[in-house]
Amino acid sequence: MITINHFIGGRQAEGRGTRTSAVYNPATGAQTGSITIADADEVRAAIARAQDAFPKWAATTPLRRARILNAFLRILDERIDQLAAVITAEHGKVLSDAKGEIQRGMEVVEFATAAPILLKGEFTENVGTRVDSHSLRQPLGVVAGITPFNFPAMVPMWMFPVALACGNCFVLKPSERDPSASLLIAEWLTEAGLPDGVFTVLQGDKETVDALLADPGIVAVSFVGSTPIARHIYQTATAAGKRCQALGGAKNHMIIMPDADMDQAVDALMGAAYGSAGERCMAISVAVPVGEKTADALMERLVPRVRALKIGPGTDPEAEMGPVVTKPHMERIKGYIDEGVAAGAELVVDGRGFRMQGYEDGYFVGGTLFDRVTEDMSIYREEIFGPVLSVVRADSYATAARLINEHEFGNGTAIFTRDGDAAREFAHQIQVGMIGINVPIPVPMAFHSFGGWKASMFGDHHMHGSEGVRFYTRLKTITTRWPTGIRSGADFIMPTMK
Repeated sequence: MITINHFIGGRQAEGRGTRTSAVYNPATGAQTGSITIADADEVRAAIARAQDAFPKWAATTPLRRARILNAFLRILDERIDQLAAVITAEHGKVLSDAKGEIQRGMEVVEFATAAPILLKGEFTENVGTRVDSHSLRQPLGVVAGITPFNFPAMVPMWMFPVALACGNCFVLKPSERDPSASLLIAEWLTEAGLPDGVFTVLQGDKETVDALLADPGIVAVSFVGSTPIARHIYQTATAAGKRCQALGGAKNHMIIMPDADMDQAVDALMGAAYGSAGERCMAISVAVPVGEKTADALMERLVPRVRALKIGPGTDPEAEMGPVVTKPHMERIKGYIDEGVAAGAELVVDGRGFRMQGYEDGYFVGGTLFDRVTEDMSIYREEIFGPVLSVVRADSYATAARLINEHEFGNGTAIFTRDGDAAREFAHQIQVGMIGINVPIPVPMAFHSFGGWKASMFGDHHMHGSEGVRFYTRLKTITTRWPTGIRSGADFIMPTMK
C-alpha cells in the first residue's frame, strides 16, 4: 500500500494534515493506497508558491511555453501505457479505454502548443487621425482545476494545457478516488521543462475544494462533476469574485429514426451506453426509438448484445467493460435499478447479480437494459452514471425531440437517421450543447470547445478550444497616439476620434 503525495514547487510533498482517504482497486475491492487531505494551511502555502512562480512564467514567451508543452506531449506519447495502467488500477476502466482518454487529452495538449497563434491580438491602424488601436490577451494568475474520477487524465488535460499555454499557473485537485495519474502528469511536466511552482497537485476532498474556493490567491476555477456540486462551486466561486466554468451532469438521449441503419445504431448504443461502465458524462443513457416497429427492431438486436457483454477487470484484454469506481457507487446504481423495477419499467437485462470468479469483492455491475421507461421515473430523470440503458418509446419525432428539450440536462445528444432534413432540424432546434448526427458520443475535437446547456453547465465559457483561451486570459485594448509638433494644451471634453 502506497501513500499518494501532493506535488508542490516542482516535487512531491508529503501531506501534513491529519485526515486521510483510502484508494481502492475497483476490480478486487482491495485498498492500494491513501492520500492525506490537504487542509487550508497547506492549500494557502501551495498557492503562495504558485504566486511566486507566476510573474516569471507569465513573462515567458508563448513560443517557449509551447516548446515545453511539445516536450510533454512527446513524453505522453512514449509512456501512454504506463499512465493507462495507473488509471485502470484506480478507476477500473479497461486499458484500451484508458489509453483512449489519454489520447483525447493529448489532442488538447497539441492544440495548446499553438500558443503563439492562439494569443495573437488584433490591430487596427488609424482608428482616428494618427491613432492606432490593438488588443492583447494576458494571463489571469493562479487558476485551479477540480476534476472528477471518471477521466483522471483527460479532464485535467482539458484544462491545464490551455491555462499553462496562456501563461497561468495551475493548481490541480484531482478526484480522491483515482489520484495517482495526477502525480505522473506533474512529474512529466517538470521533466519537460516546466518551471517549479507553475503546476501544483493538491490531494484532497471537499475540505480542500472549499479552501481553494475561499483563497483569494485563486482567480479562476474550472470544475467537472455532478450538477449539484457544479452549481455550488459556480455560486461560491463567483460570489468570491472568481471566474468560473463548472460542468455538471447529463442525461444524454439518442433518437433512432425508422430509417436508421439499425445495426449501426445498436453498435453505437453498446459503446456509448456501456463503455467505461457508463461512467461518462457523454454516455448515452436513454435510447428513444421512434415508432413501435423501430423499438421492436432495436430491442431484438440490442438484448442479446447486452447479455453477451464481456465484463472483467480492466487488465483483461478481452474485457469490454470493467467495474465501477467504488462500492458505494455500485450500491447506488443497484438502487436505481430497484427503483426502475418498482416504478413499472420492464427490466429486460438485469446486471445486479453479476459476479466474477476470482473477483468476488470487485465493484461489478452487469450491463442493464430497461424497456418502456416513462418520463416520470427516476431512472429517466436522474443521472445514474452506470451501465444502465433506458429505452423510451416515442410515437413520433416531435415526441422524441420534446423529451430532450424538456429534460433538465442538456449536455450531449444524438440522432441516427438517413434523412438529411430530419438531421438538420434536429441539429438546429434541439436544446443541447453538443449534437451528434449518426455519432453517438459527439465530444468535440480539441480545437473546438466542450460544454453543455441548461443544468449541464454553469458559466459563460466552454472548455478547451478558443473558448478555453478566452476563459484563461483577460482582454486588454490599447489605444495609441504619438503627438507631432507643438502640444496644443489640455482638452477638457470627451475625447472623440476625428
